[in-house]
Amino acid sequence: MASLEQKMIKAELIQRREEGCQLENIEPRINEALERKASDEEFYELYEELIALPVSKSSSYIEPSALDEIRAQRPNGPRQLECNLNDDQLYDRIYGGWLGRAAGCALGKPVEGWPKKRIDDYLEEMGIERLVDYIPFHEKKIPEVLKTSTRGNITFMDRDDDMDFPILGLLALERKGVDFTARTMAHIWLEYMPFSTLYTAENVAYRNFVMSLWPPESARFRNPFREWIGAQIRADIFGYVAPGNPDKAAELAFYDGSISHDKNGIYGEMFVASMLAAAFVSSDIEEIIAIGLSEIPKSSRLAEAVNDTLVWCREDKNWEVIWGKIYEKYGHYHGVHTINNAALVVMGLMLGADDYERGITATVRAGWDTDCTAATVGSILGVMRGAADLPKKWIQVFNDRLVSAVRNENNNKISDLARRTLVVARELQMKSERKQAVSLAGEASGIWELDSPWGPQVLNLTEGMISWAMEEVDDMKLTSCSFQNPELKFGYGIPKGSWDFEVEFVGTIDGDDLEGVYYPDTIFNGTIKGKRISKGEKKE
Repeated sequence: MASLEQKMIKAELIQRREEGCQLENIEPRINEALERKASDEEFYELYEELIALPVSKSSSYIEPSALDEIRAQRPNGPRQLECNLNDDQLYDRIYGGWLGRAAGCALGKPVEGWPKKRIDDYLEEMGIERLVDYIPFHEKKIPEVLKTSTRGNITFMDRDDDMDFPILGLLALERKGVDFTARTMAHIWLEYMPFSTLYTAENVAYRNFVMSLWPPESARFRNPFREWIGAQIRADIFGYVAPGNPDKAAELAFYDGSISHDKNGIYGEMFVASMLAAAFVSSDIEEIIAIGLSEIPKSSRLAEAVNDTLVWCREDKNWEVIWGKIYEKYGHYHGVHTINNAALVVMGLMLGADDYERGITATVRAGWDTDCTAATVGSILGVMRGAADLPKKWIQVFNDRLVSAVRNENNNKISDLARRTLVVARELQMKSERKQAVSLAGEASGIWELDSPWGPQVLNLTEGMISWAMEEVDDMKLTSCSFQNPELKFGYGIPKGSWDFEVEFVGTIDGDDLEGVYYPDTIFNGTIKGKRISKGEKKE
């Protein structure tokens, strides 16, 4: 059986080339090793050498993957907009997003992965000159399993990963709220999502979780699909819960994207989430797209593709002309890559600004990842318009029902999902946009290394955080913290699935030494000792 490195190395070559690495020295050696079926050890060494290659200094792109570095490279933006929608109005917009996404997904589902010519030929064979309804079914051309997403055969939104992911994100946000992290999302996947229903980068990330590789390592280890579309299609829920707050939407999307993606793979999710947040406030598509661009690095390949597409859409309103230009420049990317499919999303939004139907149908007819791109276009236009203003022929067929592979969420009312989303959005809004950790300044501040019965812990009293060496436990914010010389007290909640187990520390500080105990002492017995390793000034 071929090793993981042997299976992935050709795809990794493509990924590294697209990132801007010079492959002249290593590519011939990899091809030669593949021809002679080299040993696992040799492929391991070649793979390690390949992923260690730097991006060429001649590259004009600046593409970081850490949140603070991404933010440092983004252009100016509004970050937060005033959103004055009442609960009924906000519900209608959120419901419009869920419905609009479902319609776009169902429209593209039967022809997912088809190139434009194959779609054109199929529609011509079926006697369709202009697509104004769902794709018709032909038993010899479309698999029977997809019949439930074809014209005249839709009675609910059938299961699709494009609809599973918003539910998974909703579950994570319902559980953790403002404390949502990348690790939260990884745990939700393991708890609620069957491994067999995930593909490419998501499949790899899940495999890495099982191997105890957590974000961001889970996104990078043996994952040549880390810039493909998988994160971009997970963005919607993070925009739905942050109406008028593209900065928060992009941040939440970053945490989700970073469990499985890197660079432009992450940017795609941040771009879409921030556009959705903006769509609650603005009805100007170009403004919405500009706000999306303001949350990703301005010198990235994704930003370049979006800006190119905007120019082409301003020059011509014929979707086939625009598609031709997108295909000419970005058609070399894989059919499920973030960048080329994001360009189609922008095309669909520009064409659908005043016509929902035209937006989703032009996007599907352009090919590539049709269910994903049309779902995103439908979602953004759905939020912008609201459920009440969506064309009934596109949404009534679902009978308010969505089938999912997510555990305990297999059969949902779409309206119920929208109501649950509204609750989360209001809860996030009621709390501070960036929950402040409880922290200390002065004599007790700084970073302390603790020796505890469960292994090393790092206590950051300046930032109000504690981290464990145990990989299965997230970094945790302190929920309480006080210092009255020499007595120190702090508390935090250890995540236990749907609830947190509260722990309290009581002890004393003597210079750079710390000593105390955890309560409840019936469970956490033993003395905790610590040393201050840094004064740790607070970051702004």
